Amino acid sequence: MRILLIEDDELLGDGLKTGLKLEGHTVDWLKDGLSAQNAIKSEPFDVIILDIGLPKRSGSEVLMRMRNDGNETPVIVLTAKTDVADRVDALDLGSDDYITKPFDLTELCARLRALHRRSSGRAEAIIRCGELSLHPASHTVKSGEKTVNVSPKEFALLEKLMANVGRVLSREQLAETLYGWDKDIDSNAVEVHIHNIRKKLNTSCIRTIRGVGYIIEEEQAE
Repeated sequence: MRILLIEDDELLGDGLKTGLKLEGHTVDWLKDGLSAQNAIKSEPFDVIILDIGLPKRSGSEVLMRMRNDGNETPVIVLTAKTDVADRVDALDLGSDDYITKPFDLTELCARLRALHRRSSGRAEAIIRCGELSLHPASHTVKSGEKTVNVSPKEFALLEKLMANVGRVLSREQLAETLYGWDKDIDSNAVEVHIHNIRKKLNTSCIRTIRGVGYIIEEEQAE
């Protein structure tokens, strides 16, 4: 997943970014509400983690504005407040979930997976595509009953393609999913990952649309 983390606490933000990246996610981190609002308007994210108490623009205002703009990206709110009324307010503003500080990273990751699954229209935790099955919780890929070892980037790329069967995803979309704002990447990084996935899975299910991007077609997923 590509996650936008909006948190002004340096210690918490750094710990979250590190922990989420170790879980295989791409994390872009911002520390104020105004920068976050601009990023949300201009770039796609799979899930947003939003602190309420932010400088320059509150998390509540960021959330309210993005929902008013029709942005349906799933949002999980971080809050130090434990009162029921505060949690109700966060949900009524348009958040999809909330978690109170302090929290366990394992629980946060489970909630992120659940939000991403629901936003993708999936009820099942496992993503299936023909003989392939992808297990987000355990970060494993299986071809039939055989477990295939893939790198974190290969896993993230395959998850994005399998969750968007029938849709062509451009190289730029895939690069954003894998690297976010990290500019220190090779220009052919996506192509290399695609090549490695095809080789490891011994499959041609990922089709190249020359000059456009990549797709797993619906008939290949049946």
